[in-house]
Amino acid sequence: MKTGEPVPKIRERRGEFSDLIKEAIGDAWDGDIKSFDARTGEKPPSPSEMDALVITGSAANVPDREPWMLETEAYLRAVVQAEVPTFGICFGHQILAQALGGEVRRNPRGREIGTRRIEKLADDPIFDGIPSVFTANVTHIDSVLVLPKGAAALAKNDLEDHHAIRFSETCYGVQFHPELDADVMRGYIEHRWDVLANEGFAVADLHGAITNAEAGRRTIQNFFRHVVTLRKK
Repeated sequence: MKTGEPVPKIRERRGEFSDLIKEAIGDAWDGDIKSFDARTGEKPPSPSEMDALVITGSAANVPDREPWMLETEAYLRAVVQAEVPTFGICFGHQILAQALGGEVRRNPRGREIGTRRIEKLADDPIFDGIPSVFTANVTHIDSVLVLPKGAAALAKNDLEDHHAIRFSETCYGVQFHPELDADVMRGYIEHRWDVLANEGFAVADLHGAITNAEAGRRTIQNFFRHVVTLRKK
């Protein structure tokens, strides 16, 4: 489910979020991968037509409550109720939380961007082979501040209490970006260099500390290997 695009230079050089996500999934999924845009009003696939759903990131903000977001939330409730394995990334993570009864607002601790340390709060199949403290590539200004009923926080750090959430046995969200490798993450910092400098970031140091953050990337692979595959059996 497309909800936004990468920043312009990354989009020109590396493609859409769907392209980055396919790269990140790698050989963890050998089936077809198709995309649709939640913003255009086109009819989305029915839950029975999908083995799984991945929701991309976006520069949009869930608290803006735009009409397409409200329609998307209703659709996501039906998808989750049908137990379709679902994985939300950044904005996708947030809109899942909002759709299922949580609350998304501007993060009171400020922007988070770069390769960041994250702490696991619980064991879970999406963390298979991932250490208790790992790194992931991150860029966001909104956060899930109130969890939906029945949801569990799976990871956090100093700026974000809900870096990974299990909404149900088949539905997950991550605030970080498994699909952003070092090249893409550097592109995001370069795109926002002046904004970050004005906010007080040591941007050159931030840029120099970027890594591929393979452990964060592995979470979406684990989702397909353990959650989606199990659901299909």
